[in-house]
Amino acid sequence: METPKTAEFAHIGKSVIIKGELSGSEDLYVDGQVEGSIELSGNRLIIGPHGQVRANVNSKGVIVQGKLEGNIRASERAELTKSAVVVGDIATQRVAIEEGAYFKGKVDIQREAAKTDAKAEGTKPASTASASAAAGAGHAVAGKASVSEVK
Repeated sequence: METPKTAEFAHIGKSVIIKGELSGSEDLYVDGQVEGSIELSGNRLIIGPHGQVRANVNSKGVIVQGKLEGNIRASERAELTKSAVVVGDIATQRVAIEEGAYFKGKVDIQREAAKTDAKAEGTKPASTASASAAAGAGHAVAGKASVSEVK
């Protein structure tokens, strides 16, 4: 996922504060403050560098450049950039954590639901989980990785 072109994303600016449930059926860029919950099941969420979110997030993809306190459930991918500060658990199929990002929580790598052919044959596809990031100047990383199967 890339940084959005504003025409393709709904945009919450730096001065906007939202408290409550936020849901929608389009991609969302948050550079303000959100407290509550964010539900974008089939769409992407980007928390910009000035974004401060205290919410559980459920979306197709998540990129965090700012601060997030809450759990992430991304059906496809979660990405923490070097400026990200995330406290909460991540459940997704793919995760990327850049060097310098702060992350404290658990990572649960989930298998794709479309891998039913391997199950029918009695074999399980190989799956690996990794949550890696290096602690840089003033940055710390704590985490736990596990693999679970989506049923």
